[in-house]
Amino acid sequence: MAEKKYDAKDIIVLEGLDAVRLRPGMYIGTTGQKGMHHLLWEIVDNAIDEISNGFGDTIKITLNKDNSVTVEDNGRGIPVDMHPTLHKSGVEVVYTTLHAGGKFNTENYKFSGGLHGVGASVTNALSKWCNVNVYKNGKEYFVGFHSYTDDKGKTHSGVAVEPLKQVGTTKKSGTKVTFLPDEEMFGNVKFNFDTICTRARELAFLNKGLKIELTDLNTGRDETYHYEGGIADFVLYVVEGKNKLFNKPIYFHAEDKNFDLEVAFIYTDSYTESSFSFVNNIPTVEGGTHETGFRSAFTKVMNEYARDNNFLKEKEQNFQGEDFREGINVVINIKMNNVQFEGQTKTKLGNPEAKTLVESLTIRELTRILADKKNNQTAEVIIGKAKGAAKTREAAKKAKELTRAKNSAENFNLVGKLAAASSKNRENCEMFIVEGDSAGGSAKQGRDRKFQAILPLRGKPLNAEKKRIDQVLANEEIRTIISALNTGIGEDFDLSSLRYNKVIILSDADQDGAHIRAILLTFFFRYMKELINDGHVYIGLPPLYKVYKKDYCEYVYSDVELPEAIARAGKNYSLQRYKGLGEMNPEQLWETTMDPEKRNLIQVTIEDAAEADKMITTLMGDDIEARKAYINEHANFDREDDFMKNYKKI
Repeated sequence: MAEKKYDAKDIIVLEGLDAVRLRPGMYIGTTGQKGMHHLLWEIVDNAIDEISNGFGDTIKITLNKDNSVTVEDNGRGIPVDMHPTLHKSGVEVVYTTLHAGGKFNTENYKFSGGLHGVGASVTNALSKWCNVNVYKNGKEYFVGFHSYTDDKGKTHSGVAVEPLKQVGTTKKSGTKVTFLPDEEMFGNVKFNFDTICTRARELAFLNKGLKIELTDLNTGRDETYHYEGGIADFVLYVVEGKNKLFNKPIYFHAEDKNFDLEVAFIYTDSYTESSFSFVNNIPTVEGGTHETGFRSAFTKVMNEYARDNNFLKEKEQNFQGEDFREGINVVINIKMNNVQFEGQTKTKLGNPEAKTLVESLTIRELTRILADKKNNQTAEVIIGKAKGAAKTREAAKKAKELTRAKNSAENFNLVGKLAAASSKNRENCEMFIVEGDSAGGSAKQGRDRKFQAILPLRGKPLNAEKKRIDQVLANEEIRTIISALNTGIGEDFDLSSLRYNKVIILSDADQDGAHIRAILLTFFFRYMKELINDGHVYIGLPPLYKVYKKDYCEYVYSDVELPEAIARAGKNYSLQRYKGLGEMNPEQLWETTMDPEKRNLIQVTIEDAAEADKMITTLMGDDIEARKAYINEHANFDREDDFMKNYKKI
């Protein structure tokens, strides 16, 4: 066979924004609902960058009836003059050229979340049309962009219909962007008002004085978010439903050249740490150097205060960092330039200088705050909490040692419980945590032993939200899970020791099953959060119904899908409603729920750590009235459209 020539003519050059449409996942992660909302965040982030740098104070977001969305700010307005080398207006450059923007130096934007210069152009590329109005220097300018397919079948992305032009005069300043996501890219996906509210609320907390106005023209709903207290209000919002140990958060703000630090924290009587950090308005759910710097400084200053004020005697050891972190709820908000994130997801800050700066500024400001005698009582409360945590730590240490001792090479505590996978290749292995011995027996018989492990639960695990870590470790079901995963928990958690790439919660499709899922997810969130952050936790979806007759059988996973399945079956069908996994024989359980080729899994992610924390507190904490109110407003015990959109075959 003759060798195919590979010449320069074979190299394809994608012009303009065509590369974005060809590989959208590289720019927005997914073409599902999350990706479509990412288009909105890119435009909102541009507006936030204006306001963060002192230009303007209001952003208006409007969901229009045609599924387009409008974002308007009162900043300076995108430059409208001609670019010196590209020979088109600044607006057209920003919206049609990748890696073009005013944020690659600090002359116009001291701080920015949009460091890669692809935001507005990506939104334009993946929209059917995009209209931009600029209000600047007393004039209103307009340019419209559209994506279209020419006579030869070639798609052109985000092309200006005509050059920018002045369309009127105005007293306003700022930019208004309206765009319609292209259904060829996203399908019939709609913007979710609640999702937008969550992010808008967070941005308003992080930018003191910012007002964000939201309107949904489809439903008539509107919301306004405006917090003069900034992150001090944020931390109070996070602890709603928890028992605060003092009423007013500790707050400080400090600067160092091109570095800005805000910290607010408050303590509750809970037993875990709730820490939320941000860099240039971007959530860093995996933490990073800024969190490390704060923790180090906080431990140092509080130990010095404890010694200076005789809370620690001369021969007593210092408190450990984890002692001071029990019950703390803290928001760390920094703004800096030349941000370096670890990985593509912008979830962990990597700048080493951030640790040094946060540490030195925190030591300075916290020392100043504790020197004020009016804060003596607050300091005593914190140290009292740390004393209790230190005692618990000693008890937990013994419990962990017991767990480690039981988790020997032979795994004797798992004998008769865990049916392990035979493969030692972690990447290919998965563990099902199954509700009950009956379902566990079917799962053990129906699984593929090479890569699937089964861990049946003999009873409900402990609700980790309400218990100290030593009490959590005393629970046999929790200890079994820890042993099976091999990662340890809390401060000792080590993801590299994880034995299974997928940890799949498999429970009945009823309220008891939902409660077990909630208990397990609460435990993972509080003590193995990295397991969720790294994408290892899943929920398995068993079918709700079996529609069948002679020579026909279909499994149905939601009430919404049932009428269509019945119609496909035709007359004289039979219907079986599965009340539990134990009703299925091994073959059925494999075919419907465990076979990678056919099963449905939901990957558990943390889109917003603060909202997740608040929801877990509400659902799993002690405030009964708050839980009732949440359930009345949000609960849906049928698997309806919004829920089923999130599952996928994995």
